[in-house]
Amino acid sequence: MMLRMKHTRLQLTVLAFAAALFAVPAGAQELPEAATGRTAAKSGTAKSYMVVAANPLAAKAGLDILATGGSAADAAIAVQLTLTMVEPQSSGVGGGAFALTWDAKTQTVASYDGRETAPAAADEKRFLTKDGRPMGRREAIVGGKSVGVPGVVRLLELLHQRHGKLPWAKLFEPALAIADDGFAISPRLYELLSSDSAFAANPVARAYYYQPDGRPKPVGTVLKNPEFAKVLRAVATQGANAFYSGAIAADIVRTVTTASNNPADMTLDDLTSYKAVTRPPVCGPYRTYKVCGMGPPSSGGIGVLETLGVLEKFDLRALGAHSATAEHLLIEAGRLAFADRAVYLADPDKVPVPAEALISPAYLKERAALVAADKRMPQAEAGKVPVKGALNFAPAPSPEFPGTSHFSIVDAAGNALAMTTSVEAQFGSRLMVDGFVLNNQLTDFSYEDVAEKRTVANRVQGGKRPRSSMSPTLVFDKDGKFEMALGSPLGAAIVGLVVKTLVGMIDWQMTPADAAAQPGALFFGNGVMIEKELEPVKPALEALGHRISVGEYASGIHAIRVTKDGLLGGADPRREGVVLGK
Repeated sequence: MMLRMKHTRLQLTVLAFAAALFAVPAGAQELPEAATGRTAAKSGTAKSYMVVAANPLAAKAGLDILATGGSAADAAIAVQLTLTMVEPQSSGVGGGAFALTWDAKTQTVASYDGRETAPAAADEKRFLTKDGRPMGRREAIVGGKSVGVPGVVRLLELLHQRHGKLPWAKLFEPALAIADDGFAISPRLYELLSSDSAFAANPVARAYYYQPDGRPKPVGTVLKNPEFAKVLRAVATQGANAFYSGAIAADIVRTVTTASNNPADMTLDDLTSYKAVTRPPVCGPYRTYKVCGMGPPSSGGIGVLETLGVLEKFDLRALGAHSATAEHLLIEAGRLAFADRAVYLADPDKVPVPAEALISPAYLKERAALVAADKRMPQAEAGKVPVKGALNFAPAPSPEFPGTSHFSIVDAAGNALAMTTSVEAQFGSRLMVDGFVLNNQLTDFSYEDVAEKRTVANRVQGGKRPRSSMSPTLVFDKDGKFEMALGSPLGAAIVGLVVKTLVGMIDWQMTPADAAAQPGALFFGNGVMIEKELEPVKPALEALGHRISVGEYASGIHAIRVTKDGLLGGADPRREGVVLGK
């Protein structure tokens, strides 16, 4: 009875989140990755190197690589490969990712785009029914049409080429050991398996994760993954080409094109032609710091910088942590950034994106003037910025369900990496192949607006990368010295979560652990969801004009800060993350 009650609470919490964020009708089943409770704030210190990741086994894999002289990029490869198995609901080689790196020797920031691409045959009618109406979210997500060409493996290879120190094959050893020897099903994985009927209905997933009666295998059950071990050995010995051509690629294409739900049009050419690419990082000031993030096709870096640029006008330290006014300002600044995201942000290889204009000081000053400390804006609308080309984009917020993970790493040489990685929804498309989950990132495109015949920047196009909110972030002090690496999962809420963590550490002088653990008040659509700890300010926020609901986030904020005493890390208590270092 207690377990059933817990599952019911989990479902209600997630439905409240989804309804607030995406206007999902009550009773709908297309759920984001759910919250499963929290522990105490999790902190850690180190003198030389550190990994903060969402699962202890993944963090340990990265730590072992650092301990043998590996770079932050080397450790990231071990972490991601392990997360594929131990946190399959969130990320893996069947998904995509963005990474920011800091090279201590060259003193440079670089950003890497491993976002999935739509098959060449895809068009803007991909998620419309025969009569031209948009598919329901669950209908669109589950099955083959939502699967984009995975980008993670090419991204890992690119990171190794640019920043790796140890041999490529060595970085696969921690994940291979887990695939061969097995890992124990964690409480969070069990809860999510229990709550996902669509994943349980997939024959491959059912055979691997579930018992004959349909219930998930119990917490502590050891799962080996011989199919994924074959993938790991192939890529370790042959490089990323082994994933994007040959037997593995053929398996992916077969799984997508023969799916029982929405069989799709992915081809071997779509996989062999995929490339991870470098992008210009977006950077801007906040107080005495320089904040750098991921540019388009992610809206995350620009969203964080826009929000911070508006908040710069206000003395958040004097207002105090979690005062009603401070939370109100965070909400209002985020609303303005999200309004711009809905109009302007998309794949810059396919549409013009005014990235520099959106974070220019003059523009942010105009946006800040729209925010009042004593009342809610009736409507947050996109600003007017010059866009090259004749496109007249309509607002298209587009849902983004948060099956995502983030990890932060600093190595012994002072190099840093922040990487946010995703399969989009919880367990992605609910398709499995060769021991890993396939993403549903193509439902991050704005197809509902296409059904209304509006021209939107983030519409489906062949070879296009869907817009994201992933926000891996690096922060530098007034002297240009690296100081922070952070990020979070949770779909379109990522920007707000990263901002509240930065405000916590910079304005409110919190440790990374306390900044990650602090309660959030994030706007979704026309409403705001606050966590229970903020209920004391609920009446004041409502008096300012906000519509408030109370819920629980499934954030996974993982941060590292360089201090005078060494490295200080914080792992979000809402997930199973840990801080490991030496």
